[in-house]
Amino acid sequence: MKLKKIDTDKVLKRVTAQSGKLFYIMGPCVIESEDTVMEIAERLYKIATELKADVVFKSSYTKANRSSIESFTGPGIVKGLKILKRVRTEFGFPILTDVHTPAEAEVAGMTADIIQIPAFLCRQTDLILAAAKTGKIINIKKGQFASAQEMKLAAAKSVAAGNVRILLTERGTTFGYNNLVVDFRNFMEMKKTGYPVIYDVTHSLQRPAAEGNTSGGQPEYAIAMACAAAATGSIDGIFAETHTDPSLAMSDSKSMIDLDQAEELVNKTKKINRIKF
Repeated sequence: MKLKKIDTDKVLKRVTAQSGKLFYIMGPCVIESEDTVMEIAERLYKIATELKADVVFKSSYTKANRSSIESFTGPGIVKGLKILKRVRTEFGFPILTDVHTPAEAEVAGMTADIIQIPAFLCRQTDLILAAAKTGKIINIKKGQFASAQEMKLAAAKSVAAGNVRILLTERGTTFGYNNLVVDFRNFMEMKKTGYPVIYDVTHSLQRPAAEGNTSGGQPEYAIAMACAAAATGSIDGIFAETHTDPSLAMSDSKSMIDLDQAEELVNKTKKINRIKF
């Protein structure tokens, strides 16, 4: 049976519109295989259509920020973008992927609808400028070391390149060794910039390198934290990495949520978001 594809352009317009309706950025941390990506995309399509939710599909073709040299990094930019293009073609999902160098930004911009600046690279001027020049929506993640106020400066770099299609993402702040904490005031502070604000719930529950050569995490708190963030009335989107079986995932296995939890997260946060405080 042929699927009725998601209207990509309509979702993208709503992503930047700040209409009061939450959107969701979901998918596996890294592309492990084409089959796994398509299986996750099919389930997210079901969630998006049944719950009438705007979903952007996210996955990385390469993970540059790894705890260990032995950690899986992905299939690379050429094969990875080809797989992500198939997700967009078959389901209609807008595609988000992260870049690490100006050269990558130019290549990724030919496939991705949203280019993400990783948290550790949020101060990299050349990277932000290159991503902005693609004309695609730019999602800048707040570094674990950065204040919410500093994100105005990061956004200004994209504006200087002529691109005001900007998203800002909170993903937690370093709180001692191997731990992060989320200051919910950051949602309101970043909202003052005038750009949509996203809460990255699964990465904020990560425990970087806490298990020696891999990162730990506390995904059991993801739904509660996402609901609390939605209740602030100051976020426009929720970012949550998800997998068919997180325990078998090749990256961020201790912080991703499974697809049943993803469905519950969308369902509950949508209901909370409808409440007018």
